[in-house]
Amino acid sequence: MNPSLVTDVGLTDAIFHRRAVREFSARETEPDSVEQLLVAAVQAPSALNQQPWGFVVIHGRTRLADYSQRVKAFLVATYPTSFEVHSRSDLYEDPHYDILHGADTLVVIYSKRGRLHPTEDCCLAAENLMLAAYGQGLGTCPIGFARPWLDLPEIKRELGVPDHWVAVFPVVLGYPAGPVAPTPREEPDVANWVWETS
Repeated sequence: MNPSLVTDVGLTDAIFHRRAVREFSARETEPDSVEQLLVAAVQAPSALNQQPWGFVVIHGRTRLADYSQRVKAFLVATYPTSFEVHSRSDLYEDPHYDILHGADTLVVIYSKRGRLHPTEDCCLAAENLMLAAYGQGLGTCPIGFARPWLDLPEIKRELGVPDHWVAVFPVVLGYPAGPVAPTPREEPDVANWVWETS
């Protein structure tokens, strides 16, 4: 795994310019690039340094297109009518809509049960991965709605995932089809600021 795969971009640049990418080019993601992203991910802090994350990497547009259809069918069939997904049910019932946005690679970060704050730790690892991907010129998009499907026992068996792992953060990646416009951010909402000088 070669650290030089990471482009020399500033951290502030990555924080302020990384965007969720929902349209990807035909350029293929290389396995060495993904390996480097995983190395970046595991540099994240974790409670008591327990490093509770595990990873599944799936590459291939045909396979991911099949997963997209299966995830959509699961969402429409299983979520209660009060859940947010039903405001999008028309979209998820559309056979042409790709919930994985045509990416060629899916990385799923799983947590290992019985650890202290594993979900939060896995989210920290995911942020490292996404910022490192930006540094390589790759785009990423978290796919939270895919998480329940990826946590099904039969899907974990299909993916070779241990039963006790819990899906936390699915993220697709690939080369963006073009630039992504920024989404406005609000100023920090600070309830109180106590700054003592001694």
